[in-house]
Amino acid sequence: MTASPDTRTHYVPEDLPTHIQHYIDGEFVDSVGGATFEVLDPVSNTTYATAAAGQQEDIDAAVRAAREAFTNGPWPRMKPRERARVLNRIADAVEAQESRLAELETFDTGLPITQSRGQALRAAENFRFFADLIVAQFDDAMKVPGAQINYVNRKPIGVAGLITPWNTPFMLESWKLAPALATGNTVVLKPAEFTPLSASLWAKIFREAGLPDGVFNLVNGLGEDAGDALVKHPDVQLISFTGETTTGQTIFRNAAQSLKGLSMELGGKSPCVVFADADIDAAIDSALFGVFSLNGERCTAGSRILVERSVYAEFCEKYAARAKSIVVGDPHDPRTEVGALVHPEHFEKVASYVEIGKSEGTLLAGGGRPEHLPHGNYIAPTVFADVAPEARIFQEEIFGPVVALTPFDTDAEALELANNTKYGLAAYIWTNDLSRAHTFAQNVEAGMVWLNSHNVRDLRTPFGGVKASGLGHEGGYRSIDFYTDQQAVHITLGTVHTPRFGATDPAATD
Repeated sequence: MTASPDTRTHYVPEDLPTHIQHYIDGEFVDSVGGATFEVLDPVSNTTYATAAAGQQEDIDAAVRAAREAFTNGPWPRMKPRERARVLNRIADAVEAQESRLAELETFDTGLPITQSRGQALRAAENFRFFADLIVAQFDDAMKVPGAQINYVNRKPIGVAGLITPWNTPFMLESWKLAPALATGNTVVLKPAEFTPLSASLWAKIFREAGLPDGVFNLVNGLGEDAGDALVKHPDVQLISFTGETTTGQTIFRNAAQSLKGLSMELGGKSPCVVFADADIDAAIDSALFGVFSLNGERCTAGSRILVERSVYAEFCEKYAARAKSIVVGDPHDPRTEVGALVHPEHFEKVASYVEIGKSEGTLLAGGGRPEHLPHGNYIAPTVFADVAPEARIFQEEIFGPVVALTPFDTDAEALELANNTKYGLAAYIWTNDLSRAHTFAQNVEAGMVWLNSHNVRDLRTPFGGVKASGLGHEGGYRSIDFYTDQQAVHITLGTVHTPRFGATDPAATD
């Protein structure tokens, strides 16, 4: 692990807000009851702002505004091209302030600045993608010659509740906001309480792009207060949630009472499987990036690395050496590769798993706080080898820069190890055997598989997991499906041949 060259200073962006409000029906407002919570930056762990803490009455106001905008406003009734123009203006605005968005995201989350810049551009691309998709979209029409025509009519569903996580928050908010708005719905966004800063920028972006008041509403707050009220609200038809699996289970239970549509992308403990015939150096590059980028705080992290035994020792030696050379330091330094974890609570969780790992595997790199960073939420990139499949660091999502390496001898054993967790979000497979690659991909329990590749996302493909990693998929047309009702319309041509119940005179049969 390498120190960032200058760790003595902590960069603080100019013009930071000291108080973050909700945005409801086109206005910035505080909570009705005046409740607030403190927001920390992860480098100094000091409070830089307060935020309005949403309660039931604040969610009620936001949903009421969204329902009014959906029922009586112009947005759901606009032609796709008209909505697409607004979405493209939103993308223009995001791109125009990329540097500002990136520095605020880095300050709020602790992500390295070079990685935050990529998130801002990806957020803009999400809006452009769905602007194009709704204009190009066509729906099915089925014809029975001379008898019937059937077609599908898509309609926006109503008020969508969007609950987003604190890792790469601005970009992940765009994943939900873009398709929900593109299809004509109105929304209430509840961002993660750890990272409300970049979410607060959406309001001005949307207003200046011409989004009508009430279409977008934002309520900050804790999950057990604002999030719970949003899920249970009877006028919210859809909930899209990205976050931890146990929270997803709670949302599932609470949404059942009103039979809401649900899309949930939950936790992961994804395998990265390296066979002996793979390009080992390329696999190491990918496996390092896959677990240590974004500070390890990524749901698709390949945090269980399974390596064929004949190359296991070589892989471990090279991997650990590279991990020790990763630059850890102030997130705003462009040379930093791993920054500060998002919050002291999360730091303590990850640090506790590092201590657990010391009794469950062989420590090859890292193992705790870097010596040159005595303050802030820093964990050195940590590598454990010889980890048994029943170990907690093999089974449980850590969500930090911690990786477990385990050897295998056969394809069957590799598959068994890969599938040996409750999660099933992503899988990464490294082999030059084409038949093995596709066979393994077919049988691995994962919603997404990358063959000889790191996590490169095509926005047209479905995103989601199986088992405890999710419910449903979004991305591309799957997002259009989730955020719309699909109404089948049937038209009869010519004579209707319907059985004539009750048409016979009963007396005629006596």
